[in-house]
Formats: sequence, structure tokens, C-alpha cells
Amino acid sequence: MDRKELEAQVIKLVAISYKKNESDLSVDTSFKEDLGGASVQMVALVAEIENELDACLMLADASACATIKDLVDLVEEEL
Repeated sequence: MDRKELEAQVIKLVAISYKKNESDLSVDTSFKEDLGGASVQMVALVAEIENELDACLMLADASACATIKDLVDLVEEEL
């Protein structure tokens, strides 16, 4: 999977977990400012990423991500 495919997949999973439209999200989307950063949604997102992409993420690491790009970087390291 290349970087663009990974970005698209993570954006899709963020959209599902945060109940947003994929078209409203980008790699520059901020979890705190743009999505409200609820920890329950981050837990769901980490579970989705683990199920869909077979990447093992620590919740604390994922929660420390400021933007979707940061999360994609983290996932990429784990793949």
C-alpha cells in the first residue's frame, strides 16, 4: 500500500469513527480543533485501524497525534 492509499484509508476510518463525511477531511484535519477529539472516538478509531490495516497502535501514541497526517505517519511506521 502506498502513502496515498494509506492516507485515503485512514481518512475513511476517521470519517467512520467521528461520524464525518470523508470529503470534509484531509491529512491536515486536526483531531482537537476540527473533530472535537473525544477519547471514546479515538478508541474506536484505533480499533478500526488495527482491524482494517493490521497495524498495532498504542492508544496513547494515537491520542498524541495532532492531525490525520500525524496518525498516518504513526500507522505507516507500524506497517
